Amino acid sequence: MDEPPCLGERELGAWRALLSTAATLNRLIEQRLKDDAGLSHSQYEVLVRLADAPGGELRMTELAGAATTSKSGLTYQVAQLEKAGLVRRRACPEDVRGIIASLTDEGWAKVRATEPGHAALVRDLFVDGLSRDDFTALAGGLEALRDLLHTRSGDQAS
Repeated sequence: MDEPPCLGERELGAWRALLSTAATLNRLIEQRLKDDAGLSHSQYEVLVRLADAPGGELRMTELAGAATTSKSGLTYQVAQLEKAGLVRRRACPEDVRGIIASLTDEGWAKVRATEPGHAALVRDLFVDGLSRDDFTALAGGLEALRDLLHTRSGDQAS
């Protein structure tokens, strides 16, 4: 039986750089969101996903499919946002088992207030650290990898 090939030095270096970079970005963004808006990164993602949806609402199953957190993590984050008055949950009129999450007026205001600082931080930490050509290449590579992984896992790319 053939042994799987080991990762070469460049491949292993790229893998480690990806893991380290993603962890550092998440840590820095998480801290800034907590300091500036009192939100976790996961909570901010929920608010933005809802803000991007028609009418500012999604079924919880749709939200779970789009969010990067686990389903149980999503339920917890939505509950926390509901306690803070930023999200409301209600039964889905077409499906008694379905739950719809929607932004409240306070939730919309929180997204509008938080977005400029968040966008500036992402630009500073992620976009501006690379040349235009390097960023274009990275973006294309990440999109291709995301699409491949979503296809393999049966998820839709988001």
